[in-house]
Amino acid sequence: MNIHPKALDAIENFELPEKLGFGQTLAPVMYRVDYANGRWGEGLLLPYGELSIDPASKVLNYAQVIFEGLKAYRVEHVQTKLFRPQMNAGRLNRSAARMLMPDLPESLFIEGLAAVSAYADPLIPRLSGQSLYLRPLMFGTQPALGLGTSDRFTFLVIASPSEAVIAGTLRVVVEREGTRAARGGTGDVKVSGNYGASLHATMTAVDSGFNQPLWLDASEHRYIEELSVMNFFVMIDGELHTPELSGTILPGVTRDSVITLARDIGISVHERKLEINLLLELIQSQQCTEAFACGTAVIIAPISAIGEKDGTIYELVEESGPITQKLRQKLLDIQEGRVPDRFNWLLSIPQQYHPQTDSANV
Repeated sequence: MNIHPKALDAIENFELPEKLGFGQTLAPVMYRVDYANGRWGEGLLLPYGELSIDPASKVLNYAQVIFEGLKAYRVEHVQTKLFRPQMNAGRLNRSAARMLMPDLPESLFIEGLAAVSAYADPLIPRLSGQSLYLRPLMFGTQPALGLGTSDRFTFLVIASPSEAVIAGTLRVVVEREGTRAARGGTGDVKVSGNYGASLHATMTAVDSGFNQPLWLDASEHRYIEELSVMNFFVMIDGELHTPELSGTILPGVTRDSVITLARDIGISVHERKLEINLLLELIQSQQCTEAFACGTAVIIAPISAIGEKDGTIYELVEESGPITQKLRQKLLDIQEGRVPDRFNWLLSIPQQYHPQTDSANV
């Protein structure tokens, strides 16, 4: 990997704002590697800046772009730790295969994360719930207006010192008309178009006083799938339930971690179809006591109410329930270094990626 001579200067001359928010403050360095002639080139760490893209590029005309999201933590760690980056690397390549993009070697994926995290280490916030949010993305750059895949690609890693995206509880509204994803589509991969397609329903939900829409299946509008950027869980009769992975739901890294942690503390977990009308009845009868959403950005966020567009509101008996809070704390304790990492989820940043005073090749 090459290091731009001004990468270290970019960090030293950067000041964090007093209020971080989520994804609003961009770290002053980024990683780039390009694909051409059938192979990936050499990675480069360089100052964060604008890109030059041909107007006819595939990414602009046919949305050939995928991305990931994960975090680097300090808090109580002596050294910066990445949370489950290998799982994100695998998911990126499943997305790439779906979008006819080249496989990215895991070594390059980790190199990009490690280099950006190591150089941005002085900017990683140390308070609980804070982290360095990392955004790897890949897109097609070939300039050609005919429908088809690109033969040139760019892989980037950018980052943002951030707080959790949502503080407090969520209110969600059932989306019974729009469709997020259908079988045979791209719902189970992290394609940027999925999120663009969810914007209308998401903004409508926000304008109506909710945080997110709760999407249902495309064929019957009967079974719960997920929120626009989060997976969905409920506690029913003391057991944890979540929609099964059916080819239209993103297999979230946090989702997988929650299931593992719940089973580890003796909670029964069911991955199955969740029928929306039945769930609303179970909330009314107080058999469903807790609901929460989870994802890299939000971590675990309790859901206090599920609403309908006609104004009907179903309040959860436990606005911020004990199981939700217990799972959130257990996950954060591992991520932030307060308890041993028994699941081997954390990856230390190798020393070779830390800044060198002479800005020589790493």
